[in-house]
Amino acid sequence: MHVWIWISFVVFVLLMLALDLGVLNRKAHVIRAREALLWTLLCVALALVFNVLVYFMYEHNWLGIAENFGARGPSDATAAAKMSDGWRAALEFFTGWVIEYSLSLDNIFVIAIIFGYFRVPQQYQHRVLFWGILGALVMRGAMIWAGTELITRFFWMNYVFGAILILTAIKMLRSGEEEPEPDRNPLVRLARRFYPVSPAFEGERFFTVVDGRKAMTPMFVALLVVESTDVLFAVDSIPAIFAITRDPFIVFTSNVFAILGLRSLYFALASLLDKFHYLKLSLVFLLAFVGVKMLLTHHYHLAAEVSLAIIVAILAVGIVASVLRDRRRPRPPDDGGAGAAADSDAGI
Repeated sequence: MHVWIWISFVVFVLLMLALDLGVLNRKAHVIRAREALLWTLLCVALALVFNVLVYFMYEHNWLGIAENFGARGPSDATAAAKMSDGWRAALEFFTGWVIEYSLSLDNIFVIAIIFGYFRVPQQYQHRVLFWGILGALVMRGAMIWAGTELITRFFWMNYVFGAILILTAIKMLRSGEEEPEPDRNPLVRLARRFYPVSPAFEGERFFTVVDGRKAMTPMFVALLVVESTDVLFAVDSIPAIFAITRDPFIVFTSNVFAILGLRSLYFALASLLDKFHYLKLSLVFLLAFVGVKMLLTHHYHLAAEVSLAIIVAILAVGIVASVLRDRRRPRPPDDGGAGAAADSDAGI
């Protein structure tokens, strides 16, 4: 009967998206940092409120949602002996949400590069991200279902997922700041077999007509690249949360709240990305830690609260180190107020 909880959650998400695009952002406009920060805080608050709701759902077994919760995952008996189902579910949701939200930061770097490559006007970037996130929700739901089935049926998939995370960490550590190449993107190349690309943007439209033929606008091509890169990020992030919990509802909802907060977080941080110099290194260590945890899942149990503390510490070290580095960076010489005057004239 807990299928009604799933349905209720999906309806809630759809209503939030409809309110976003159909009411609050009905007219295209540039998302300013203050507006983006307020939306980010709202998304964080909603996730924390839902975290409390998760506690009550599993503590009191609403509609039977917690019937198989205690039997999922290795060494669950040890964990269950230390805390109730409600506390354990709430802790797993929060840890999974932190991991997914943290890994989405790397996605923000890529989205910024994609928008810069296609020169997507700022007032239309929200629309691209909205439809990109809607597609990401569908794709991640399918991937979470497949991952849950694989881990449930084949215990050795833990080692496969753990290896994927470690290899991803190594690849991220060795990679430079290379930009994505949309012309080599398989999804874009496939789309171009069916539709030509218009030479210019057509307002908010994804499609237009060129020489009597239906054509994609550059904004739709940008959307395709954003969608395809999210699939690649999902291949990394979804195995990471399976190291924390095997409950599909917690896996899905923590992913959804992280994705819902990604759009506003992008607009809040887009101008500050260059200041988080060591954040990528923190994500490397985070992926490596979760990968090792997954490889050892059948041999050594690490308490959920310990995992959360380690994850938060890894992210905190990267952020603090980045802030300290930015403060030590030499500042441009004072131009005697000319720069301030220019900013004032520009309306900044």
